[in-house]
Amino acid sequence: MTLSDIIGTFGVSMLLIAFVLNQRRTISEHSRTFLTMNMLGALLCGYSAWLVSFMPFVVLETVWALFAAWGLLRWSPATAD
Repeated sequence: MTLSDIIGTFGVSMLLIAFVLNQRRTISEHSRTFLTMNMLGALLCGYSAWLVSFMPFVVLETVWALFAAWGLLRWSPATAD
């Protein structure tokens, strides 16, 4: 495995774990945990895509990470489920 494979695998794993936990109603999509996992997972995936020069995925993951970061900045206990 290359470095980009390893980084991308961690990123995708983080995104999938957050999704599964949300689907099982273990964490809310409004929780800090979910938003943090999405932001970090997207950043790792985006960096992995950058390493292999796959720009469409870099754009997708950058937007994903920015929206997760925006959710974190706006987070308050009142918005969490």
